[in-house]
Amino acid sequence: MTLLEPYNLPFAVALAALFAVGLLQVFGAGDFFDGAGDVEIEVDADLADGLQASGFMDGALTLLGLGKVPFLIWLSSLLFVFSCTGVIGQALIKGATGSPLPAGLAALLALGAALPLNGVLVRPIGKLFPDDETSAVGLESLVRRDAVIQTGTARASSPARAEVRDAFGQPHYVMVEPHEEGAELAEGETVLLVRREGELFFGVRYQSPLLRP
Repeated sequence: MTLLEPYNLPFAVALAALFAVGLLQVFGAGDFFDGAGDVEIEVDADLADGLQASGFMDGALTLLGLGKVPFLIWLSSLLFVFSCTGVIGQALIKGATGSPLPAGLAALLALGAALPLNGVLVRPIGKLFPDDETSAVGLESLVRRDAVIQTGTARASSPARAEVRDAFGQPHYVMVEPHEEGAELAEGETVLLVRREGELFFGVRYQSPLLRP
């Protein structure tokens, strides 16, 4: 059995895509994929906000490992796991029955197995990233989220460090200035991030409607 057999075509394509992504990264053209990853994660983040109360999305994201590592690493790992799962599965099935599964059916079964397996593999990798890592989600997805001022007082041209949690519950540490001229945001205050310029965020005093009397 070889990778180029017709019944292994989906897995050969996945490996080719993996190598293509690697080459683009080596030659500095991987920013396109990073941008695409940000869009994908931001869509997932919006969906997670809507389903957070049910707990379904939290369980699904934990199972898949999304948000634990930068999207490009997650995708590369998934392509590799999918290819290996498919080729090994086809070899076992052919050895047991004398013929492999059709390519389409094999791809569906391999994907079903590869998604949770990939989640298991990337979770330990995510622990290698520092707490301040923000590349697993797009920075823009942190706008319109609550943040807590951690150190100092934020003033115009004098930002303070704040903690904000993304839709996956992962903490990110960002620098925040007041959005309103002359305002100050004290340590321990909860603020709403309303805009950003590069890696600098601007916030306003905000109290969650759930906490209002």
